[in-house]
Amino acid sequence: MLEGNDIICFSNDWDGDPLSKKHIAVRLAKKNRVLWVNSTGNRNPTASVRDFQRVLKKLRQYCRGCRRMEKNIYVFSPLVIPFHGSRAARWMNRGMLAWSLRRACRKLSFHEPITWSFVPSSGDVAGSLGERLVVYHCVDEYSQFTGTDKTAILDMERRLMEKSDLVIVSSSRLYETKHGYNPNTFLVTHGVDVTHFRNACLPATALPEDCPEVRHPVIGFFGLIADWVDLEIIRYLAASRPKWSFLLIGEVQADISVLRELPNVHLLGRRKYQSLPAYCKIFDVAVLPFVVNELTLASNPLKVREYLAAGLPVVATPLPEVLKLNSLLRTARTPEEFLDQIEAYLNAGRRGPNLEVSRLMDAESWDEKVEELSRIIADVRADGRRHGSTLNAVWAA
Repeated sequence: MLEGNDIICFSNDWDGDPLSKKHIAVRLAKKNRVLWVNSTGNRNPTASVRDFQRVLKKLRQYCRGCRRMEKNIYVFSPLVIPFHGSRAARWMNRGMLAWSLRRACRKLSFHEPITWSFVPSSGDVAGSLGERLVVYHCVDEYSQFTGTDKTAILDMERRLMEKSDLVIVSSSRLYETKHGYNPNTFLVTHGVDVTHFRNACLPATALPEDCPEVRHPVIGFFGLIADWVDLEIIRYLAASRPKWSFLLIGEVQADISVLRELPNVHLLGRRKYQSLPAYCKIFDVAVLPFVVNELTLASNPLKVREYLAAGLPVVATPLPEVLKLNSLLRTARTPEEFLDQIEAYLNAGRRGPNLEVSRLMDAESWDEKVEELSRIIADVRADGRRHGSTLNAVWAA
């Protein structure tokens, strides 16, 4: 693993759900110091209460300055103007962000840091912070998120890729669209916190106390309920099997009106990451029904690996990265196919967490993935002239 480095990590907000970025940063912090820069935004704000509250939250966080959150991890919330399509706003952001980050680095005594960015909006400042190395780690097709200024995001991302020493992508689709901008582009798929989710298989793990009494079989989902989740599939399943229970866990950011009249659908809201294995223990079958579009085709759904690490039977939309795990799960395209595949599991007596399934994910741990990332970075640093074509054949296989 990399060690002895100072790392500036541009990412989402630290207090959000642990996504791939946080799993990587936490492991890097075991032997390096990490300055985590809270989200500089990809989406244009709206005149909504939610966005107004987010602005107030950002102001409060900025006033707190740079805070130590864990050993070797410091969090800083910069002030930015979230209108990336405006040249004036981006010019102001570049100056404010560079000044505030250099100031934070001086306070922390960071020296020749590695900038490790997960967001295109860092493109205007990355490379100007005295770095020894710039890494762009792309885990989504950011320009395809609802509410973004697609042209501005693509422009910032292009310039970030061109100035980066290497680009990491998490899916084959992202590799296809990014490697043309930087020959040092490598595919490293997501990992999973196997030890954490394996708790669903252990008798000592207690069922959650705040879960409503539900009738089995229980069809479960956890994750952000946003516009990429196909709620019509959930509606069809729940209406077709009124004696089944459907447990949906996660913050709701989509129109859920199609589910409101269904008494067997239980929307529990967001739950702490630490409690998810206990909820998985209730699930008979886990589902990942995604809308198929440019955003999801480029995604590598972390939840699939988390379901499998919990030992669950899984039925998922056959996205390219899901199909790579096809031997461990079932896929379905239509509501009818989802129903057929769930019933195939239930009829075969395959339901609930299974330790043997969980063990099949051991090689997919985040620890293993961070070791892969470290080897790639060490190789590029050892020979700055090396391009990614040789190793890409390995990671893309």
